[in-house]
Amino acid sequence: MLIETKKEQRFIILALIVIAVYLSPLFILQENAHIRVHDNLDSNLAWYKVLARSGEMFGSVNATIPQIINGQLSRNAIGTEYSIIVWLYALFPTMIAYGISQALTRIVAFFGMYWLLKKHFLPGEKWLFIQIGTALAFALTPFWPSGMLSTLGMPLALWALLNIRNGEGAWKDYLVLTLLPFYASIVLGFFFFITAMGFLWVTDCFRKKVLNLRFLFALIYMTLIFMLVEYRLIFSFLLIDEPNSRDEYFNATLPFWRSVRLVGKNYLFGHTHVMSVHTLFILPATFTAIYIVFVKKLWRQEKLFVFLFLLNILLSIWYAFWFYEGWLPLIKRFHFLGTFNFARYHFLRPMVIYAGFALSLKVLSLQGKKWARTAKWYAVLQLLFLGIFNDEIIYQKKPTVKEFFAEEMFHEIEGYIGLPKEEYRIASIGIHPAISQYNGFYTLDTYNNFYPLTYKHQFRKIIEIELAKNKEVRRYFDKWGGRCYIFSAQLGKHYMIKKDSKRHLKNLMLNTDVFKDMGGRYIFSALPIDNARENQLLLVKVFESKTSAWKIYLYTTL
Repeated sequence: MLIETKKEQRFIILALIVIAVYLSPLFILQENAHIRVHDNLDSNLAWYKVLARSGEMFGSVNATIPQIINGQLSRNAIGTEYSIIVWLYALFPTMIAYGISQALTRIVAFFGMYWLLKKHFLPGEKWLFIQIGTALAFALTPFWPSGMLSTLGMPLALWALLNIRNGEGAWKDYLVLTLLPFYASIVLGFFFFITAMGFLWVTDCFRKKVLNLRFLFALIYMTLIFMLVEYRLIFSFLLIDEPNSRDEYFNATLPFWRSVRLVGKNYLFGHTHVMSVHTLFILPATFTAIYIVFVKKLWRQEKLFVFLFLLNILLSIWYAFWFYEGWLPLIKRFHFLGTFNFARYHFLRPMVIYAGFALSLKVLSLQGKKWARTAKWYAVLQLLFLGIFNDEIIYQKKPTVKEFFAEEMFHEIEGYIGLPKEEYRIASIGIHPAISQYNGFYTLDTYNNFYPLTYKHQFRKIIEIELAKNKEVRRYFDKWGGRCYIFSAQLGKHYMIKKDSKRHLKNLMLNTDVFKDMGGRYIFSALPIDNARENQLLLVKVFESKTSAWKIYLYTTL
């Protein structure tokens, strides 16, 4: 037993070293590191910065953020002050906060999956390599950074809840249920996890004919903690009657066969917000294991593996068919079905896939020594493959954090304008508004999915001619509108035009009168506007910097 304990310690230390090496570019390169842009640099990182300097960290539920969309963005739209990630960005420089967040999430993910496998799914010292290998692989998945532990914390929560369900609950289990809501989001994962656990409780009631009140209490307790932490979200969702941008979010648009195709796409490749990188090695291992179970009739012995295999398929079906157009009449009748994204039950998939992966490796290992070696190679190859998905590798062609936010150049623009930034409003063309927001400018444009519908309609008047010229962008803005951007028919959904671009904006038609009525005075354009005068705009200066990914053409209204 002592030898196994030492072996376990060595494996854990080795896993933590791998995580440290994986994260090292963030701490070594810091602002020169490459990280995810989508739903990260283009949004959340700027929001945290804006919130930290807004003076509204503890603002009331009716407070707004003055810097964004003329002070019409609700304070509630930028996270709760009880979230640890909000405080990381308030207390530390951006990349230090980002690195700490990554480290915290991945370490918790590793131990959560390891303890879940060791205690409940794959007990036994003989499976140590698979337990550690799978847990490490799970911890290295390229999760959505601002999701924190919303998905990667699920194994830890499941471990604690299963302990309580089995009558073994201790203070540490309730400590887990208490702390997780402070570093996770209920709408980005745990609503779906908790309701899934509710189904498990109901199933237990029918199968075992016993009310497991401890398990039920644990679920209610965790839900209440989440509701306290996310009180701003609860208030906005339940108590604010003012129409918001989500009221025009229509997701049920896919015909039947496109929904079927989306099932296959999601099952095989996953989703950008919950990337599991399971296609190349995990799927073959899983299919081989399920084939062995089928041929050898091991359904009873491997019922947990079979259940996870089927659940994984079901989650992809649910995700894809949530967008099926047949739901539209129901969504129109029950409004909350459109404003709340119930498709996110597929956020359970990373946990399901990797727990199923561990069990599939067990099935393979039981087939003999050669199969056992094959199982270990599957684990090793998956780990090596995940190494390639390090941000510094997959985003190497994107701007670095320093190049993206271009603070030096935007400080120069601020100095050239020479007015207090709260005295004028700006909007951007060809770059994300988050860049200007990060640098302290007051913007009429934004990327948020919860803002007044009246503002969306007012802003639309600025770009209505451009929207009329491009069906794709028109549907994107009208049917969603989360990106309240100065869209052009020519650029479409391209808003990262780098400084080496030779393109010009031709035939741009903006309603500059509405722009000015809303307080707009300057436009930061990534490209020269050939017909600026037609749009009542005047080019006053071009800004460029070695440390910026962008060239900014500064236009003022006439």
